Amino acid sequence: MGKKSSQSKKSSNGELRSDERLYRREDIYDNETTEIISGAVDTIITKLGEDVSREGLLKTPERVAKAYQFLTHGYQLDPDRILKSALFEEDYSEMILVKDIEVYSLCEHHMLPFFGKAHVAYIPNGKIVGLSKIPRIVDVFARRLQVQERLTLQVRDAVDRVLNPLGTAVVIEASHLCMMMRGAEKQNSVTTTSAMSGEFHREATRLEFMRLVGA
Repeated sequence: MGKKSSQSKKSSNGELRSDERLYRREDIYDNETTEIISGAVDTIITKLGEDVSREGLLKTPERVAKAYQFLTHGYQLDPDRILKSALFEEDYSEMILVKDIEVYSLCEHHMLPFFGKAHVAYIPNGKIVGLSKIPRIVDVFARRLQVQERLTLQVRDAVDRVLNPLGTAVVIEASHLCMMMRGAEKQNSVTTTSAMSGEFHREATRLEFMRLVGA
């Protein structure tokens, strides 16, 4: 699935104005995948006792098929390539933290959402990365069937692998609908996971990171 940005209206002759073409959004889905998932959703709805032919459900199988393609499009993305697209040599060796990154993912056990915030820090070793690339790699791994523990490790490992920093730290705080809507039904529970490497194994560095995350 591909995606481009847009907010567009057509002019009187049916063509997009030049300024609107710059912001056009287009979602592209694989037709075969959409058809297969739609058929499966149709069966699920029927087995649950609903009438898939009624007005409100007529397009639901297709909508669900497209939604799942979007929610799992991280499988089609390469985190290393994203990070390498904005690497810069820079003589900076203090901590860089991007915090409060919104996270939306699907628990692989029940395919229900979990959501929250990620905090990612690293200490450069001669190279820095464009700031927007940090949230992008969080999305690469979040837009898959996941467990929070693995998601945390994958973000840390990607930064370590491409930037070779002096250290990387990742903390994710998330609420899981699989234990809020069902199961334990604990509405106010939040799960926190962390993954550290390099200098962040030093107590002073780790404490500075946690202080900045909480600031």
